[in-house]
Amino acid sequence: MSGQSWCMTTIVLADDHRVMRQGLRLLLTGQPGFQVVGEADDGREALQLAERLHPDILVLDMAMPGMSGAEVTREIARCSPATAVVILSMHRADAYVRQAMQAGARAYVLKESTADELVGAIHEVVAGRRYLSRALAEHAVEWYVKETTGVTEGPYSALTKREYQVLGLVARGWSAGQIGTELHISPRTVEFHRASIMRKLGLRNQKELIRYCAKAGSLSVDD
Repeated sequence: MSGQSWCMTTIVLADDHRVMRQGLRLLLTGQPGFQVVGEADDGREALQLAERLHPDILVLDMAMPGMSGAEVTREIARCSPATAVVILSMHRADAYVRQAMQAGARAYVLKESTADELVGAIHEVVAGRRYLSRALAEHAVEWYVKETTGVTEGPYSALTKREYQVLGLVARGWSAGQIGTELHISPRTVEFHRASIMRKLGLRNQKELIRYCAKAGSLSVDD
């Protein structure tokens, strides 16, 4: 990364809230080795500052007037490729995180995070690594486990995703043939899944199965 001296990490702050920027400046200038070299209150100004100053780090809000954080991040790669973007946002939804990281952000930190976490995130990025807020990282791990094991949550946690889909249609009173057509599997495979479901749930027949579904809660076949 560029920097104004070998030991300094240069930083530009971009947030449309003045109080937030002032707080960030106080926090970061108080850290050894950090130097805040500019501030911007909209996306276009942030991009112009990065292009002119080539800071090591751009701390950028995701929701900025003029240009969004994702748009700025994509342009940074063109006009100041040595600048690493650290998104600091109030938005924790997967869509925002995915959009930012796909645009090229090196870190995504929630505004609810501690000051130490933000400082730590910047150090991680300076060291050439990526960083995701702890709360987001925990959610990502949960998502990964769910996706790779194919299990659902709640009263049906022992079931695979396919078994969960079959169960939802069984609960509607669908036949094995109808379920097979809907899920593009054979009726025999449907019966195999149904037997596995009943074994895992400790049920003896379809009547008990339907009663169990009604008691445990609604099912979404699309999950």
